[in-house]
Amino acid sequence: MSESEQRSYGSEDRFAPGSERRFGEHVLVRFDGRVAELVLDRPGAMNAVSTALARSLAGACAALAADPGVRVTVLTSSNDRAFCVGADLKERNSLTDAELARQRPTARAAYTGVLELPMPTVAAVHGYALGGGYELALSCDLIVADETAVVGLPEVSVGVIPAGGGTQLLPRRVGAARAAELVFTARRVAAAEARELGLVDLLADGGGARAEALALAARIAGNSPVGLRAAKKALRLGQGLDLRAGLEVEDAAWRVVAFSGDRVEGVAAFNEKRKPQWPGE
Repeated sequence: MSESEQRSYGSEDRFAPGSERRFGEHVLVRFDGRVAELVLDRPGAMNAVSTALARSLAGACAALAADPGVRVTVLTSSNDRAFCVGADLKERNSLTDAELARQRPTARAAYTGVLELPMPTVAAVHGYALGGGYELALSCDLIVADETAVVGLPEVSVGVIPAGGGTQLLPRRVGAARAAELVFTARRVAAAEARELGLVDLLADGGGARAEALALAARIAGNSPVGLRAAKKALRLGQGLDLRAGLEVEDAAWRVVAFSGDRVEGVAAFNEKRKPQWPGE
């Protein structure tokens, strides 16, 4: 972002319902209260992840990560048929090996940008979420899908592998054997089975993924922002550790919140039977 864009982005009026900021041509961030909606906005290509989209997504995530006022981020799509169909294979087909190697850090930055957002994140999946599109959803903490959703990691069918985090995130969600079956067969999974297998977390009526995800985000955003970020950090860092090490991660997160203004306000509000006014520090 330019200096003027950074100043505009940082103004408190961004939290007014309907306020928005654009990052390049293909990514839009809308604000409603303390919830940011991160919109993949390349509808003509079903949000295929081009170099330009990847660069814009990484930039938007960097701005959101640096914004302490955002309590929850919801990842959505402006396309009525797809969340995201993965890498832009038309663009990939035009790249030399050297160009593809140079493009790789840009692509990785988009996926890690979503994965490393410090606040809770929710993906709203409508229609196709395939390959890198499903990996973007996997990078979120929760996935809300509707009855139109079709998810999968079909990369081996075109001679590559899921490399936007899929080989690491999917087994953490559904287990190693189930992940292997899905990756090796490259099969697409419709919404009902996806919910049954744990590929998505909540299932909404057809067309209802975005509304359900935003409603969930609003409920989450009512809680302590310090607590939310500390809880997410403990959950993420504790994955894969033995219990003793995991409890040390949890204790470190507790120390962040235990001496915070949010803890003081939360306890006071509980005892005074009122809604907390979180200082966010």
